[in-house]
Amino acid sequence: MQCVAQFEVCYTGYLDHELRVTEPLPELARDPVNLIAAYRAMTEARAFDRKAINLQRTGQLGTFASCLGEEAIAVAVGLAMRPEDVLLPMYRHHGAYLSRGVRIEELLAYWGGDERGMDFQSVREDFPVAVPIGTHAPHAVGVGYAFKYRKEPRVAVCLLGDGGTSRGDFYEAMNAAATWDLPVVFVVCNNLWAISVPRKLQSRAQTLAQKAIAAGFDGEQVDGNDYIAVRDRMDRALQRARGGEGPSLIEALTYRMGDHTTADDARRYRSAEELEFWRQRDPVDRLRGYLLQSGHWTQADDEALQSECQAAVDQAAEIYLQRPPQSAQSIFDYLYESLPRAYADQRKALAEPGAGDD
Repeated sequence: MQCVAQFEVCYTGYLDHELRVTEPLPELARDPVNLIAAYRAMTEARAFDRKAINLQRTGQLGTFASCLGEEAIAVAVGLAMRPEDVLLPMYRHHGAYLSRGVRIEELLAYWGGDERGMDFQSVREDFPVAVPIGTHAPHAVGVGYAFKYRKEPRVAVCLLGDGGTSRGDFYEAMNAAATWDLPVVFVVCNNLWAISVPRKLQSRAQTLAQKAIAAGFDGEQVDGNDYIAVRDRMDRALQRARGGEGPSLIEALTYRMGDHTTADDARRYRSAEELEFWRQRDPVDRLRGYLLQSGHWTQADDEALQSECQAAVDQAAEIYLQRPPQSAQSIFDYLYESLPRAYADQRKALAEPGAGDD
């Protein structure tokens, strides 16, 4: 018997939760301007998260998926990408959208049931929120194929959760991306829970990163609560994809500190001790601590930023709440290029005074 192949999965982490540097820091860690920008984006994402949950609890927003605890991943992805790249996220990565210029009121509109919120005025080609699990992974392959076909130095970035890696869509997407050598980066946010199912019951694989190996390309792990580490590995993966070196998979280890959505109560299936363990590894606290420790940030700076972010989300919420609702007949606007007569008659009826009031 002889060994015909061997593989390994590498893990990257630079700054632990006690602010100890565990590996030589990359160059980006010595750039206070960019690190402060990242911290601002993470703080804004958290402020948005709080505001959205408060709006939902008071009946002014639909069911909402919190990003609490996963801000480092989303912001690192959003800031690492170029404007011409295309983001294909799931439903929890608000920080990636915000980092790419999407307005808070646009996201609130979407979660309030208004699809006009997905008509981004900044990154026009980024995909809308994907609520079905893993189904957007093949879409990322299609986008990547288009980039390669057109010889455009652009990258499709697919963000998904650990639960999504158990879906056939995900495996098919990885296989196609590798076979066609496409510029696609898969980022798996392993937050240890797929709704109420823990990671250990989802897969017997030692890591989720190793699933890329079966498809024929690199998979790696990163400390998802260490912004510096996530950004460093994203920069590398994007550079490889843009340079024609094919797809990559990054498994970012983190924890969902909130409920799965506002329709969930995570206390039913996980312990307070587990939650406290991960609260001590909060990604926002970690980057703030690093900036304070390095002398590039002060407590006064932080207090001003908290006030600024709160004011921004409050203002955005007012814009969202004051936006006139769509007319009832708008449901027909994007069904057909030319409406069939039956639908045209229904649309006309809805346009009559008093129609749709019930």
